[in-house]
Amino acid sequence: MPARPHRRPSPAGLALALLAALAAAPAFAAAPAASEVELIPRSALFGNPERSNAQLSPDGRYLSWLAPLRGVMNVWVAPVDDPAQARAVTDDGARGIRNYVWSYRSGTLLYLRDSGGDENFHLYAVDVAQPGAARDLTAYPKTRANLVRLAHRHPERILVGMNDRDAKWHDLYEVDLASGARKLVLENKDRLSGYLADGDLKIGRATRTREDGNGELLAADGRGGWKVVDTIPFEDSQTTEYEGYSDDGHTLYLTDARGRDTAALYAIDADGKKSLLLEDARADVGARLSDPVSDKVQAASVYYLRQQWKALDPAIGQDLQWLQKKLGDGEVSVASRSLDDRAWVVNYSAAEKPGATYLFRRGENERALTRLFSSRPALDGKPLVPMWPVEIPARDGKTLVSYLTLPKSADPNGDGKPDKPVPLVLFVHGGPWARDYYGYHPYAQWLANRGYASLRVNYRGSTGFGKAFVNAGDGEWAGKMHDDLIDAAGWAVQRGVSKKEDVAIMGGSYGGYATLVGLTFTPEAFKCGVDIVGPSNLETLLKTIPPYWASLFEQFARRMGDPRTEAGRKQLAARSPITRVDQIDKPLLIGQGANDPRVNQAESDQIVEAMRKKNIPVTYVLFPDEGHGFARPENSMAFNAVAEGFLAQCLGGRAQPIGEDFKGSSISVPAGADGVKGLSEALKTHTQEVKK
Repeated sequence: MPARPHRRPSPAGLALALLAALAAAPAFAAAPAASEVELIPRSALFGNPERSNAQLSPDGRYLSWLAPLRGVMNVWVAPVDDPAQARAVTDDGARGIRNYVWSYRSGTLLYLRDSGGDENFHLYAVDVAQPGAARDLTAYPKTRANLVRLAHRHPERILVGMNDRDAKWHDLYEVDLASGARKLVLENKDRLSGYLADGDLKIGRATRTREDGNGELLAADGRGGWKVVDTIPFEDSQTTEYEGYSDDGHTLYLTDARGRDTAALYAIDADGKKSLLLEDARADVGARLSDPVSDKVQAASVYYLRQQWKALDPAIGQDLQWLQKKLGDGEVSVASRSLDDRAWVVNYSAAEKPGATYLFRRGENERALTRLFSSRPALDGKPLVPMWPVEIPARDGKTLVSYLTLPKSADPNGDGKPDKPVPLVLFVHGGPWARDYYGYHPYAQWLANRGYASLRVNYRGSTGFGKAFVNAGDGEWAGKMHDDLIDAAGWAVQRGVSKKEDVAIMGGSYGGYATLVGLTFTPEAFKCGVDIVGPSNLETLLKTIPPYWASLFEQFARRMGDPRTEAGRKQLAARSPITRVDQIDKPLLIGQGANDPRVNQAESDQIVEAMRKKNIPVTYVLFPDEGHGFARPENSMAFNAVAEGFLAQCLGGRAQPIGEDFKGSSISVPAGADGVKGLSEALKTHTQEVKK
């Protein structure tokens, strides 16, 4: 990057200047129209949903969902025809339950839970008839469980991967749901990364990543070993995946980008014949809808700007069309189906309409739709705003699918075109091998309500848009991937969304890294930054990734820089924000979980320490009971209360006082509490309340 033309202040002068800027009145005052919009409480946006993640039991007798119990998310169950009779069947009092599924054993639920954000997820079973008496099916130290397969024809057994023998590799076990006893099916001494099983719980294929980064599909060789039956080149590794068998084991499904760009959906029959089911030149085939008994794929989606479902089964296509017409032009998804397929749980949402859940009854000659609940009724009637999918050209001609959200003050007629510029937050997704989507997004609504536009960009390296787009990010951390973000911010300025001097950058994980890159590589481009669990040193990041990511290591090395070679280490150092700390001259807020197994606390500690040594102000918020992100709503609200005050000082938007948003949180601020107005006082009050 070219050197900045202005003269750099001394560290001491920089410290005084930044502290003065933080304490000064906002340079970008909110327009009168913005102040007239109702301020949406943070609790409505970031607190626990009232209910979410509804599912049907396979026999269709029960309806379940997640809802708070004494302020912590737990699983509730009710008769399907009488949701008012719901009762909690789990009793988690710590982090809460986020992932659960019905087994095929009558009345038995399974859920995953880690401890303090360490991501060593254990698999628990709970019987509806004995609520609260959960059983840990994977009660082994430092074990991360993977649920491999459920089978309706074998309801008493499940296949589970466990890494208690070797932290890097998961052995495969059959677990009896009644007794909890496990039986070894396969000891993983061949670096297997995944297992593909049919409805008889028999392993038909396994997958493996070679040391050169290429992937392999393996079949048993009849002598207790494996033979390679297919190879996936490295350049196809993010877009090609064997996904699973049909129930009878006669069909193997995969998404495949070999010999093409976007990933298409294929089926392989027992004779090895490969049939194309669905393709799209714009985007990869994504989610799918499968028959609950046969596992035959009946519909799949393609997601470019918006999600589009394409039916392979005409009857399912008619159901999806009926639901879309009935519910509106937002996103429709099928969350759960009974085994007899007479009942579905359907979710519907749009950018300005948080999720609503319905029970859909399917008959031969009629359909019926019953609204069950809204996930966040506290937002009903609140001034939520639309989200606008846009295509932004990068400087080299690539198209960046992005999502723009405007505050009402900037777009009073809701046409997606700003009537005046407002401050902009460039909100960068994590991964980076992930993508942004259209829909309700709490951060987009929060920022809009406070007076900011927000732009979420699918920069190169993002998934979903074909392998050429993913692979264009190889070796481009802090390079062309960051150029895409700069180009998107420039696009917003050119269209009057914001002014060049009023753009902030914010994000988590890779988005946190992008924030640090923004303030160290291109500090002239941003007014301030919010980094959530972002790595600051790419070499130490790769030294401390979780052991169970061993099969992914070559992906990191080839796409980021290889720490095993001198050239790779130089590449990692050159792209690490820690090596350019003295370039930071804009306010920075950092959030970190102490138990983060992906981006260790040391990633935040080292850049904070480097900044303090150079007398560069930074506010550092640390949560001792969190991991990669803030799962507990109390911690999420606490951090966002700090971030809201921080952004208000930087960009001049509205801010709800911290108030009681630290209640129940483990928040600590090791550095820079005086950098955000009201933070020191709120911490003192919180500490006093905790001591009581």
